[in-house]
Amino acid sequence: MERAMGQVECVLAGEVGGKDDAGAVVARAPEHDARRLTGGGSSAVIRLNGMDYQLRITRAGKLILTK
Repeated sequence: MERAMGQVECVLAGEVGGKDDAGAVVARAPEHDARRLTGGGSSAVIRLNGMDYQLRITRAGKLILTK
């Protein structure tokens, strides 16, 4: 399925991700591809509660999130 620019693939919370030690079903956390979040570049701005954070992908392929 094709997606519009800026739209990312996501695994919805609530999908089964496994079971905990007691055997209870555990919901899987949403997953996002960092390269898609950055639009193929090396950085993106992420907003939370009115604050901007910068997500950067380093040359070594590591992620850095800064205020």
